[in-house]
Amino acid sequence: MWVRDHLDGLWSDEDFVAWYPRDGRPGLSPAQLATVSVLQFLLNLSDRQAAEAVRCRIDFKYALDLDLDDPGFHHSVLTDFRDRLAEDDRADRLLGLALERMKAAGLVRERGRQRTDSTNVLAAVRDLTRLELITEAIRATLEELAREDPSVLDALVDEQWAKRYGRPVRLVSQPSRPVGRLKDAGQDAFALLTLLRGRARGRHAEGLRQIFLQNFVPDSRGAVRPRSDDDGFPPRRLRIVSPYDLEARWGCRGDKRWTGYLIHTTETCDDDTINLVTDVATTCASRNDSTALSGVHDRLEQRKLLPAEHLVDSGYTSVVGMHQAARRTITLIGPLHTNNSWQHRTQPGFSRDAFTIDYDRRQVTCPNGKTSGDWIEPPAQAPYLVVKFDRRLCDPCADRSRCTRSKEGRSVTFLPRDLHKLQASNRQDQQDSAWLRTYGSRSGVEGTINEFVNAHRARDCRYRGLAKTHVQHVLTAIAVNVERLHAHHAPAARRKRPITAFQQYLINRELPIPRWWRQGAA
Repeated sequence: MWVRDHLDGLWSDEDFVAWYPRDGRPGLSPAQLATVSVLQFLLNLSDRQAAEAVRCRIDFKYALDLDLDDPGFHHSVLTDFRDRLAEDDRADRLLGLALERMKAAGLVRERGRQRTDSTNVLAAVRDLTRLELITEAIRATLEELAREDPSVLDALVDEQWAKRYGRPVRLVSQPSRPVGRLKDAGQDAFALLTLLRGRARGRHAEGLRQIFLQNFVPDSRGAVRPRSDDDGFPPRRLRIVSPYDLEARWGCRGDKRWTGYLIHTTETCDDDTINLVTDVATTCASRNDSTALSGVHDRLEQRKLLPAEHLVDSGYTSVVGMHQAARRTITLIGPLHTNNSWQHRTQPGFSRDAFTIDYDRRQVTCPNGKTSGDWIEPPAQAPYLVVKFDRRLCDPCADRSRCTRSKEGRSVTFLPRDLHKLQASNRQDQQDSAWLRTYGSRSGVEGTINEFVNAHRARDCRYRGLAKTHVQHVLTAIAVNVERLHAHHAPAARRKRPITAFQQYLINRELPIPRWWRQGAA
């Protein structure tokens, strides 16, 4: 209601013209469906509850500009609208439309200060063992074929297949014959994929093919055996964990383990404005935070909301990332990773900082005055440069044990001149109290993460797949912005805590009490 009164809504039907065909049956108002979707995530409603609220609640009808006798719509319409949002980058454009209205009202501006942080998101699937994974993948493919082309299964499915795959698999902690059943499931998967060879594969059939290759090794005679450590497994960042969500991945951060995705939240943090979410990114759980930063800046540039200062933690910072941000006139503020070499940890070891680099002469001088000109620019280590000292220089050195453990000479890896200066400047700035005060406001984004997770259930995926999960996060971000705008402009009616019996006892005896006790606390 506040958004309609003060901003005249966040969007209009004309904003969605490109999303719909020019002919066919007229559809419902996309602006109203977008508003209902936001309210749904604002109040944590299901599709049925949101549709019922449109039919019954006066505040919903006012926010949507509907007549009091408007019958509303069927709840399945919201599913269709989210499917439309999941296509291309429409979810991000929906957030951009809302921010345009807020920017026009002076609620958010460009070239301010923003901050970003991430948290884990749990996929809407259960954890599966290897036997459960391949069994469920086969069953999902059989269900897909039974819907689309049941005649294909006549040559393969018999009583044993019906017994093994007729219902979802639920194994106990110690199932009977796990090795034999895993081999049988692998052989069944191979037979099913052989049957589908040359045919167009559906989503579950393609998932079965990938799961089979990741967990089994077929030979030329058609025999199948489970992969072992000797055969090698694909890295966890590529391994499928469920046949029903092929994009969810296993994630690890410190002691935290989960299956799902990551959500990266960016918000404004200027002292004189409301903190509003300006970007939301959803990535696989196996990706590093730093890989999401360039996409965040691209979207903020499209929305004309690039910050002058961007506060991030060490997961996002890198010298290359700081240099790329500086080219967009963004000051990326965050600590760089320290030197973790054993020479740096050992005192008195000769770390990289102990060497003198002459970029003009393309040579490096060690602490004992020996110079090497073996200057290498390996493409695999770009943008880093490498200088190698010949062992004939290192073997006679009395400090060799403090410098290198290699049988060859010492190798020094360092950055090009511009990046090297940027790295040294950042590490020097981290010792400045002014830099620490500025960076201290980054911690406020953790409260936003807490708001997403606890108030709007953003940690648990409502849907399966990266695209639909991103739609959930974008709608949650718009809901958080609406909630903050209303709370900021709402009348300041603060509830006060009642005075306790002991506090009243102190007041009666005129004993000193902290001032906020007498006034009450919100």
